[in-house]
Amino acid sequence: MNQGAKARLFVSLHERGNPLILYNAWDAGSAKAVADAGAKAIATGSWSVAAAQGCHDAESLPLDLALANAERVVEAVALPVTIDFEGGYAVAPEALAANMARLAATGAIGCNFEDQVIGGEGLHPVALQAARIRAARAAVGPDFFINARTDIFLKAKHDTHDGAMVDQALERGRAYAEAGASGFFVPGLADTALLKRVCDASPLPVNFMAFPGAPDHGELAAAGIARISYGPFPYRLALKALKEAAMTVYSRG
Repeated sequence: MNQGAKARLFVSLHERGNPLILYNAWDAGSAKAVADAGAKAIATGSWSVAAAQGCHDAESLPLDLALANAERVVEAVALPVTIDFEGGYAVAPEALAANMARLAATGAIGCNFEDQVIGGEGLHPVALQAARIRAARAAVGPDFFINARTDIFLKAKHDTHDGAMVDQALERGRAYAEAGASGFFVPGLADTALLKRVCDASPLPVNFMAFPGAPDHGELAAAGIARISYGPFPYRLALKALKEAAMTVYSRG
């Protein structure tokens, strides 16, 4: 299956109420393991990719290494692969477009693209983020899945999430859709009533990030979620198991 066919398949897997499950990988080996487990597509998580290379999140992993890792993941599996590309390693739309083109050249069929200011405070203004999405879309063509992530909810405590915050998120979601985004990612929001409001009003399929204690898949499907990803948690679980196994070996003396 060529890149275009994989991209179109990936789009078709986003169904409101029947969410695509993405158990995030971080390298070629973990991608193969997730594929062998029955995944329909592969997604990376930037935190995990960075941690596996001894780096922190927030684009501290050099761009060339991030792209090389993406290419190895794509080559390791026959499934569609989407890459967590954080803020695209650039702020200006022109520089961002060049980076997005390089990402698409790895064979990836999509990416997460967030609106927080990497290495700074707050979120990019809506107009700027929309301009960045337009530039990305022009660089990668019509089939590439741009999963536009808003960090409104991650930047606020769970008990402050409310209808007004949902309205702000939806303003961004609509602007991102008009600019050419393919999906809308709202990590940090876990209240199913508020999630339903987002899903009902969003012009794009909505992505939820799972975490320990989060609503289960059935509850999320009922709210209208079209995609569930697991972010850094698979990596943390794998490293915990590795550490515990190593401790068992070393405790034998």
